[in-house]
Parts: sequence; C-alpha cells; structure tokens
Amino acid sequence: MSTLTIFNSTPAPAPAAAPAVAPGERPLPAVLGADLEVPVRGGRLVPYANLDYAASAPCLEPVSAAVAAALPAYSSVHRGAGYASQLTTARYEQARHTVRAFVGARPGDAVIFTRNTTDATNLLARCLPDGTTVVVFDSEHHASLLPWPHAVRLAPPAFPGEAVRAADETLAEIEGPKLLVVTAASNVTGELWPIAALAHIAHRHGARILVDAAQLVPHRRLNLTALDLDYVAFSGHKLYAPFGAGVLVGRRDWLSAGEPYLKGGGAVRSVGSSENGESVEWHEDAEARHEAGTPNVLGAVAVAAACDALSATGWTPLVRAEERLLARLRAGLATIPGVRELSLWGPDHPRVGIVSFVVDGYTAREVAEALSAEYGIGVRDGKFCAHPFVRHLLGASDGGCEDGTASAVRASIGLGTTEEHVDRLLAALRDLTSRRSC
Repeated sequence: MSTLTIFNSTPAPAPAAAPAVAPGERPLPAVLGADLEVPVRGGRLVPYANLDYAASAPCLEPVSAAVAAALPAYSSVHRGAGYASQLTTARYEQARHTVRAFVGARPGDAVIFTRNTTDATNLLARCLPDGTTVVVFDSEHHASLLPWPHAVRLAPPAFPGEAVRAADETLAEIEGPKLLVVTAASNVTGELWPIAALAHIAHRHGARILVDAAQLVPHRRLNLTALDLDYVAFSGHKLYAPFGAGVLVGRRDWLSAGEPYLKGGGAVRSVGSSENGESVEWHEDAEARHEAGTPNVLGAVAVAAACDALSATGWTPLVRAEERLLARLRAGLATIPGVRELSLWGPDHPRVGIVSFVVDGYTAREVAEALSAEYGIGVRDGKFCAHPFVRHLLGASDGGCEDGTASAVRASIGLGTTEEHVDRLLAALRDLTSRRSC
C-alpha cells in the first residue's frame, strides 16, 4: 500500500454556482455555509465542496430562520400557563402535525420526537410485545441491526426480488409477534429498497414493518399511508435540520402499551406517596409516555421547518436537480481507472444521491484525507456504521477490517451541491490515480 502524497499546483476553484432551476420552478432552498472557505495545503483558502450529506446535511436557511424566530419566546412546554410557555407548546405541537403531514401518516398515528433515527429505533425496540422476533437484513445500518433482543438476520439479497422472497420465507416460519426492519435507501450505496412489496409481505404474515427513512426523506417524498408502513424513523440532522431531533412515526398500540422509554416528568399521570409504596400511573398517550422531561423544542421546530421548506419547493425540482448531479458523478467515476463504485443491485438500480467507491492502491482514509487537505473536498470514509454490508460489498472477511482495507469512500450530495463540486472531486480522483501509476 503506497503512502499518499499530493502536491496540487492547480489554482483555487472558482466559487460554486447554484444549481440551475428550470423555468417555472421555485428556487431550491439555500443552505448555510455555501460560502464557507477552508484551508488546503500551502495555505490557500478554497470554497468548501461538501460531499458528505449522508452523514449530516447542512442547515437550510429557512430552518435557521424558524429556530431564530422561536428563540425569543422559548419557554417550557405542556406545563406552563404563561404566554411564552403556551406559545412554545403550540409551536412544539404544530411541529408534530407538520411531520405527520410530511410523511403521509394516518390520522391516528403517533409522532414521537427523539434524538435521531438510532434513538427512535431503540425506543420502538423497548415497546415490542413480549416474544417478538425481528427480521432484518445484514445490509442495514447498525441502528437497525443491533437494538433487538431477538433477531433473525438475513444475508444481503442479490436482487430486490430476492429480498422479498427471503422476507416471505422467513416470516412464514416465525410464530408469535414479528417485525420486519428495512431501510428505504441504503446509507452505503443509496439504492432504493422495495419497501411497498416488503410491507405487503410482512402484513400477509401478520407482521409489522419498520422503515429506516433517514436517507430517503431528504431526497424523495415518503407517504406512509400509501405504502402501508407501520413505523417510520428518521433524523433531523440528515434532513437539513441539525438541531438534535429525530422522529418515530407509527401505530399507537405498541407504543402506548410499551415501557416508557424514559421515566420522569411528563410521562406520568400520577405518582403515589412512599407511605403507600411505589405507585405510578403512566400516560397512555404514546407521545407523552415516551417524551419524559423537557423535550428538544427547537429541534422539533427545526425538523418541521425543513419539512415545510422541502414540501413548498416540490419534489420534482429537488429530484431533477439531484439526479442530474448524481448522473454526472457516477458517469465520471466510471471513466477513472482504478476507481470502483460499490453496488448491491447493479448500476441501473434507482438510488438517491449517495455513491461509495474504492480507489486501487490507497486506503479509503488516505483518499479522504487527500481530498480534504489538497482540494477542500469533504467526503466520508470507513464502513459507514454498516460493517457487515461493507464487508459483503468488498468481498472482505471479518478479519479484513483493522488495516483499513475493508473500508470505502462515500460521496453524497444534496441541496447546495453544484456541478463544480462534482467536477472538482472527479478531477482530484483522476489526479490521485495518475500519481499512483507513476
């Protein structure tokens, strides 16, 4: 393995131009940090090319504005009679209604604010009926692999139909309560999963389905009702709302009957005195039951503002802009010798703006460090909290991880990504591969 040293003599790239908007379309929402400049080797400052949206997306300007507007009257929620408390409570509950509409939830579904997708998944895990068996693919993020007390793990399927078949056969053999857990869009490859077909199979066997929508909702419209999903989880920090909130949306019965996720103020109807022994009556309402303590009001306001901004723009221009940039990126990568894109279901399968790849002769960390230090490009390297899946895609054994050889580079795009960002990445990778061959 060679040590990567690059001395880039090319001039600083010009400031990135905003993505083109078709006539009659609304402008895409702007992100904070679009004018950020970062230092590169030699002391120059260059415009930052943020290609790490799948890890955490930048904040939308409308989201920042909504949080700023809420701050002057910020107060406690649900328990105060004062004007500021009443206004803050109204904003918090309105955020719940906004999220419900954004994901197309059923009128009776619970909308619980959490810290992130991982937190939401663990909350649901605490509420599963006794004896529930969870079926999950090894291609999932660790947040979907690890929280379950009793899980059956399936190998990554070779094609979408095999995913449906494997779920069908496995669920048919399980007695008692069961839950199928699946991603909507892979955080490693961006590939879209057949969640409607999987939901149908789950329900045919009396199971429920939880969909990890963290990588889908920033890129595509999600309609929980139309897809007949039972539970959906996603994170604000991937939805251009990096203020520490996530969401779990879904059927109330398991959530209302489950052990409270946190035990404390707000989750109880009443607490008995010590003279009568421990006596606690928990809220039956799912939201109150699992949102003990003072909630992250500003995080909820931020998530709702992001939902509003994306919905107001409309999904057609958002998807069109992303697909144009994604096609440019993938076509460019395919022309660079020694660069290989990772894919589970082949190059033609639909996906969101996420591409993972490896570069012959370099570890993923070497590539990521060089892109940052020499070109002002931010990408992610590693196994993306999906260790079994990345090893599967790379054909690596469990022992091939510690030296970095079972890792990849991930470039991910979103609002604020420009053609210049994509072209700069491609030029940098061509430079790397040419230096490797010298």
